[in-house]
Amino acid sequence: MLLSRDEIEKSISCYGWEWSENAIHKTFDFDKYIDGVDFVNSISEISERMNHHADILLGFSSVKISISSHDLGGITTKCINLATKIDQIDAI
Repeated sequence: MLLSRDEIEKSISCYGWEWSENAIHKTFDFDKYIDGVDFVNSISEISERMNHHADILLGFSSVKISISSHDLGGITTKCINLATKIDQIDAI
């Protein structure tokens, strides 16, 4: 089931995630390229376990994440859960 914009913003906006174009987005900055690569690898492991996958753009010193339900065309609880797990990686 898709979440409303209000439910999405209450869930993740205080953590730096933004909602637009039926997806939630966040950019993570790193000092070194390899740190971003390691972060992407951690996301891929979590995504496989959850069977829910983010769109990831790896830059020189940043990683941009976009999450949505491709099947449903918006944000679900599974999207919010993935975003929360990604934030936990960054906190380590």
